[in-house]
Amino acid sequence: MSGITSVDGGNAFTTSVISVSPIALPAPDRGQDMQVRVTAPTAGHNLPVVVLSHGMTLTMDDYAPLVGFWAARGFVVIQPTHLDSLGLAPDDPRTPLIWRIRTDDLTHVLDQLDTIEAAVPGLADRIDHDRIAVAGHSWGAQTASTLAGARVVDADGTPGESMADPRVSAAVLLCLPGTGGADLSPLATRYFPFMNPDFAELKTPSLMVAGDADQSLLTVRGPDWFTDGYHLSPGATDLLTLFGAEHGLGGIQGANDTRTTDESSERVALVRHATLAYLRTALGLDNDAWPTARRALAAAADPLGGIDSK
Repeated sequence: MSGITSVDGGNAFTTSVISVSPIALPAPDRGQDMQVRVTAPTAGHNLPVVVLSHGMTLTMDDYAPLVGFWAARGFVVIQPTHLDSLGLAPDDPRTPLIWRIRTDDLTHVLDQLDTIEAAVPGLADRIDHDRIAVAGHSWGAQTASTLAGARVVDADGTPGESMADPRVSAAVLLCLPGTGGADLSPLATRYFPFMNPDFAELKTPSLMVAGDADQSLLTVRGPDWFTDGYHLSPGATDLLTLFGAEHGLGGIQGANDTRTTDESSERVALVRHATLAYLRTALGLDNDAWPTARRALAAAADPLGGIDSK
């Protein structure tokens, strides 16, 4: 674990946090209200925001190892529960559009920041509406990437409409699914045809995180599939590759998800420190945080990962 404790760029400040859920946000076009969890520091003002999109079958109650860490260091973290985790029937008319509804969920959170602020005791007037990032893991990374500029390729092979949001200044994309078409497995082609991204317009500054042992059933390729977003996105500034990590990146989903096959507190520590450092620099809070994190990992005697930067 040498070097990991300083990979946050030297940001040792912590404070107590408050976590409130569920907060219901009216969403008439969605078919049912959206529920979110908000985790925020109890002290500080001009707090930056991270909107976090969960992976398949998970909810607003997951990713505690990341959420608590970010919040204790000055971030307001907002987690919606997407409809796909609520047991939508295959014949539900919303099912074919679930990928787009997920994106709309994140946009709706940004539209309702004032409502969210008012719903959390002591949070009113403490959010910085000009420092907003999106984050996501797995399917959630694809969801978050659309607000950063990625598009879903239509059936005719052309990129669909942009759903990029100018309010988003940075993105952290963990295990972002790669390109579609011939790279998809028959399973993915049948059930997840929308996993067919075009990254050419993903221009928001973004950190990609991947595991070099993450072999997915969704692709006929190897773990390098999860690095496509870095290589093909003009906004992807950095790629953190965790050595030996699988899809859970050591267990970032937290204890509620029992599917982690590569459990490692050291990997989780690296992910949360590195993502914090990136967010602090990308959102203009500390220009030295991310460069310091890169140097610390490069100097580690037995590093758990490596960082490539453009």
